[in-house]
Amino acid sequence: MAASTITRISRATADWILPAAGLKEVGIVGLPPLEIIRFLNEHGVRIHDLDALLTRADLETSAPYLPRVYCAILRTVMVNSLHLDLDAIFIDVGPGKCDSAFHVAAVLEDALSIPVIRTENTDMEKFGTPLCQAKMPLFDKMLAITEGVKSADPLDTLPPSCPPSFGFWGVPPRDFSILQLFPDTTHVYGWTRCMENKTPANHALEAYCNPDVPTVFFAQTFCAKTALAKLLARKHPCGLYLDADVTAGSSAKAKIQAFLELRGKPT
Repeated sequence: MAASTITRISRATADWILPAAGLKEVGIVGLPPLEIIRFLNEHGVRIHDLDALLTRADLETSAPYLPRVYCAILRTVMVNSLHLDLDAIFIDVGPGKCDSAFHVAAVLEDALSIPVIRTENTDMEKFGTPLCQAKMPLFDKMLAITEGVKSADPLDTLPPSCPPSFGFWGVPPRDFSILQLFPDTTHVYGWTRCMENKTPANHALEAYCNPDVPTVFFAQTFCAKTALAKLLARKHPCGLYLDADVTAGSSAKAKIQAFLELRGKPT
């Protein structure tokens, strides 16, 4: 099957794509429309979140394809795509992801022999954000949110919620180790909250933060969202702007630790 451009995939189109291609293993970039995820779930297709760390391959294997000034997440997408045995890739190139993803789709299309199917997720049906407001380790919370992009269903069991003591605003970091610094009562905001709500293009929800809660505003280095993170951090009464590239070094972790401790996190 030739690579396809689909802005809003229809059920009839999906009914043709999957049986015709015999898809069993697919990758997703960003959060494709719920209609696609639901159809993949119903047909037992295994979904791989290509934004996540899925292989041990060196990130530098993306260098022949993407410049180093692309964010580490999209470079990770490239590495995963090169090293995983996939039947197709569904990539969100609309307002729920970024302009760079649009160009990465063209690079993937050129480098791979599998279909690269462009989608635009403008879903606005709200699924809620119970994980973002749950009392649980931020590391585990983020894992659960990112794992949730593979399913079209809401959570079976809602975790216990809690009042927020801190906030983490932004995208899921490539290096989850920074999340271990935060207390269990940290609420999640930004695009990650949009992920759990399954509305990645909901820019009002993405821009929301709690002015009463000390908040770290995070984005991957070279990501366009660093502009919004910096703006919100500047306007927030108690915000810290932070960006990190491939891994979060000791300097970034020290900034987070100092910020949390100065704002009352137990040592």
